[in-house]
Amino acid sequence: METTNLYQHCFLLCIAGLAFIGLQSCDAKVMMEYIGATGKPVSFVSVPIREGIDFHFILSFAIDADSSGKTQNGIFSPYWLQTLTPDSVADIKKRHPNVKALASLAGWSIYNTVIVWYNPLDPQKWISNAFASLKDIVSKYHLDGIDIDYENFPKKDNNSTIFAYCIGELITQLKKQKVITVATIAPYYLTAEPYIELYKRYGGVIDYVNYQFYTDKVAKTPELYLKDFADRAEEFGKDKLLPSYEVNGRGIQGQGFFNALSLLEKKGFAVNGVMIFSADASGETEYYYEVTSQDFLLKSGKL
Repeated sequence: METTNLYQHCFLLCIAGLAFIGLQSCDAKVMMEYIGATGKPVSFVSVPIREGIDFHFILSFAIDADSSGKTQNGIFSPYWLQTLTPDSVADIKKRHPNVKALASLAGWSIYNTVIVWYNPLDPQKWISNAFASLKDIVSKYHLDGIDIDYENFPKKDNNSTIFAYCIGELITQLKKQKVITVATIAPYYLTAEPYIELYKRYGGVIDYVNYQFYTDKVAKTPELYLKDFADRAEEFGKDKLLPSYEVNGRGIQGQGFFNALSLLEKKGFAVNGVMIFSADASGETEYYYEVTSQDFLLKSGKL
């Protein structure tokens, strides 16, 4: 296919086939950055943001539980760092028109209570409550989307099916009602099964897969990272899957991560973005990984 026709084809697909659910541009390079999960002082304005990148801050976390961990049947409340205020979100988006902000749902724990997905007795009621409460949070905090980060699941045969239905219908309704324009998911190796079912059934309304490669113990060298990425691309599709990095954490570290990105491209994978966890830890590195990741994205592929 000639280059001009390829771009025209991509454009028509984006506009005609995907516009009603708010999927992202075919050509976009995206930087995903979790923020506000650990309680460490952090601000949006401290993070370097390059022009030409779709920079997504993921506020961590909104949880459908009270402060003691008691579940609230889909009624979500924000638990991210309190200094990440609605005004601060509006300010960073004004400073940088290429910035979007998302609320990540659930996470690992609230204070000392581990957050576990629970199959609601009335899935429709859960979806209704989640839609209404998230609509309020999105409006108050000037958000553009949600990220799904449930990390613990009970051992039930129908667990994946109910999770996929509730989350998939929630995202679909939020997009159809134009409450959000972006939806991402954040599986890791122990939660792959329910997220694979969610992606198979509702992949059309999911924009990116923030797979937590740093939890996969095998992905500690560029070569093993490549193999792991290829395996996960079979499960979630290569175009929406983002390489990820944990600052001063698990998995591949330092220059090895960028060597892995180069190896991915060399082997035919388009690196469409990068996910980093998290801005809370990056201040100690003067945001080296955010800067280097964005520079890599700007130089690679289509940009």
